[in-house]
Amino acid sequence: MPALNRIAAFAEDMKAWRRHLHRYPELSFDCHETAAFIAARLREIGVDEIHEGIASTGIVALIDGQGEGPVIGLRADMDALAITETTGAEHASTRPGLMHACGHDGHVTMLLGAARYLAETRNFSGRVALIFQPAEEEGGGGEAMVREGIMDRFAISRVFGIHNAPNVPLGHFQTTPGPIMASVDTASVRVTGKGGHGATPHECTDPVVAIVAMVQAIQTIVARNVRALDEAVVSVTMIHTGSASNIIPEDGTFAATIRCFKPDLRALLKRRIHEIVAGTAAAFGVAAEVDYEWGYPATINDEAETAFAASVAAEISGPGAVVADAPREMGSEDFSYMLEARPGAYLFLGTGPGAGLHHPAFDFNDEAAPLGASFFARLVERAQPPRG
Repeated sequence: MPALNRIAAFAEDMKAWRRHLHRYPELSFDCHETAAFIAARLREIGVDEIHEGIASTGIVALIDGQGEGPVIGLRADMDALAITETTGAEHASTRPGLMHACGHDGHVTMLLGAARYLAETRNFSGRVALIFQPAEEEGGGGEAMVREGIMDRFAISRVFGIHNAPNVPLGHFQTTPGPIMASVDTASVRVTGKGGHGATPHECTDPVVAIVAMVQAIQTIVARNVRALDEAVVSVTMIHTGSASNIIPEDGTFAATIRCFKPDLRALLKRRIHEIVAGTAAAFGVAAEVDYEWGYPATINDEAETAFAASVAAEISGPGAVVADAPREMGSEDFSYMLEARPGAYLFLGTGPGAGLHHPAFDFNDEAAPLGASFFARLVERAQPPRG
């Protein structure tokens, strides 16, 4: 699993960067200190341009290569999560209730490491656009940056991203052409009836039994409305109603997460939820409202760019450490918006044994950072070799 020699030489600097970021996590679009730290490192590195304040706290930095050529985009997300850390590490979060539980501190570090190497060597043509994105976990920072025009403004022609993967062997890469991560939507339902005493249900219109019937019916959508060879998940994850065992409540709510890979299937799942809620409400004599929130679309890798990225990963970690047809993930990722705007690929990089993503004991493995940085750097050199 060889990192590029120059990148391996400043691995300790990368570790220090990552652990600093880990101590000071920030949420969503409010990554002001994180962005300031990144911008300071980019200035030390000597990139050619730094554009700040995109989508509130996002950054796009540019490095010029040798002569004319296209612009390749490399993306790292930088926001944290509202989770209380339990690692006990010396570099643990200093902010109660916030932590980097998904490794975005490591993603930023990998991209900064690649930036340092590329700014020193410039062994490529055209330009590299380094994209530091806020609000991946919540808020859709990827969509916001695309909507603010980064692809056209910086003439980005293709775009790539990496996510760390705990409990995948250190340095192993996984990716797949086509859909790699699912779309995610949320249905929130409020059911209103007529409350009263639990001893006189005939005088009430019970929202509880209506909610139970709706939930049971909704859980049949995948089994009875989705083609068996398609992938979809509909999970009711919250039900809230009632205040005492002898009171029939006036109303109640429930919510579900809905995930799939195909736009037509996504529309079908929405339609069926609305139909089931409306039909069940009519049958039980209650009123019901559905608030259906479209979330991130499916993350869809370009076939040719995925094959190219996998070949570069094999140069870093060896062919036996790259799975180029990995199973799809039902999780979601707002890098999807960048892949809707430009061809590219998204890959997972193994970080070895440890707590899973979004777990309070999670900590990014610093040994993976030079490998991810080497992948990014070699990707640029392979995609845009010097001309002449």
